[in-house]
Amino acid sequence: MSSHAAIELRADAAVDIINGDEVSEFLLLQGKPIGEPVVQYGPFVMNTQAEIAQTIEHYQRTQFGGWPWPDDAPVHGRDPARFARHPDGREERPAG
Repeated sequence: MSSHAAIELRADAAVDIINGDEVSEFLLLQGKPIGEPVVQYGPFVMNTQAEIAQTIEHYQRTQFGGWPWPDDAPVHGRDPARFARHPDGREERPAG
């Protein structure tokens, strides 16, 4: 059985989490209220619905500046799987 729940924790209050013998996963996030309205649609988060509409229009028109390569393939292949290319041209790869 899969279920999801959210709880708000406070530093001045104890919380008991009882789940019997079931396996559980927890994601603990921390943040301060920003004191502004928040509107979310897909991956876009803005302050107003009008800003969301403007952002979606901009994304559809420009793909956030466009993809400068001639096709949709990844810029780098899967091998090597991880590396960093620095502005000076130096490449860094994981050991091993």
